[in-house]
Amino acid sequence: ASAYYSGSLIESVGPRGVFGYAAFLPLAVAIIAIFIDEEPVGRKSSPQGDAPLAFGGGEDAPEAVVVSEGENGGDGEDIFANLKQQTELLWSALSLPSIYKPVIFIFLWRSTPTADGAFLFFLTNDLGMGPEFLGRIRLACAAASLVGVFVYQNFLRTVPIKTILFWTSLISAPLGLTQLLLITHANRALGIPDGAFVFGDDVALTVLGQVAFMPTLVLAARLCPPGIESTLFATLMSVNNFASTVGTEVGAALTKTLGVTGTDFSNLGLLTVICNVSSLYPLFFIGWLDEVGKTGEISVEEEMGNIVEIVVPHIAGEEVKNGAELVPQIGGVSKDPDRSDESI
Repeated sequence: ASAYYSGSLIESVGPRGVFGYAAFLPLAVAIIAIFIDEEPVGRKSSPQGDAPLAFGGGEDAPEAVVVSEGENGGDGEDIFANLKQQTELLWSALSLPSIYKPVIFIFLWRSTPTADGAFLFFLTNDLGMGPEFLGRIRLACAAASLVGVFVYQNFLRTVPIKTILFWTSLISAPLGLTQLLLITHANRALGIPDGAFVFGDDVALTVLGQVAFMPTLVLAARLCPPGIESTLFATLMSVNNFASTVGTEVGAALTKTLGVTGTDFSNLGLLTVICNVSSLYPLFFIGWLDEVGKTGEISVEEEMGNIVEIVVPHIAGEEVKNGAELVPQIGGVSKDPDRSDESI
């Protein structure tokens, strides 16, 4: 809704007024946050005097690390020791092929070039679409994102991640090439108005993009071993965002190289073809998801439950002998009723 009203406001109060309104709400949130009463929550120590054992699953998982009370909570918390420990655990996790290969795949998949900037100039300068109409498109795309989430949640959660990423990438490339009809104005010859074509094309691509994006969140969560869930998940999301920025910059470089400007769109079609075709090259590396992308989200939840029921009691027995208490974790949430903190 904010995208739609921002388009209307631009026409009525101008860009300066829109920026003023847009700055007010974050400022109000920041002021309200000052009055939030929040107490820090620390980890409780085990009866043996050691904090819970952080461990990861699988053969390649990082070795178990016992976190002491002074390093991870309590009055004697050592920030630098904790930072060093988290860094070592993060490096150990990222050194595993079962983690760094999917991370590289996510980077390649998200860093493919886009022609969004050039296409926006085409919509405004060549087709004459105004801010209010672009706001309608943004509103429709926001609704389409919810449709994509609904489709994934209700129909695709059991489908392997590799399968979803493969087919969404394969379908989105030719679907993105339909923009050539708009660029060449061939849609008018087919009797399709420019506005209707843009609406339909953007909505379809948004639904497909959201369906493809949801498994990447599941994949990122799946890669995080207990003990460093929040740190590794934040790192993966940073890689994801950085890759998106790289794709935008590569697209901007291609736009400049091909001579596409705010008034010259003669090579916009070629730019669109390059961007859509290049989105397929990450599929050559989809085999890097073999260890983590062969099952769907529900299958993983069931498998993790079975692993905890079968493996954890045996491991716990061995660790208690060594004077440490093992607290099994699933999906970043401890099963110990005395611990309610979540890492993700």
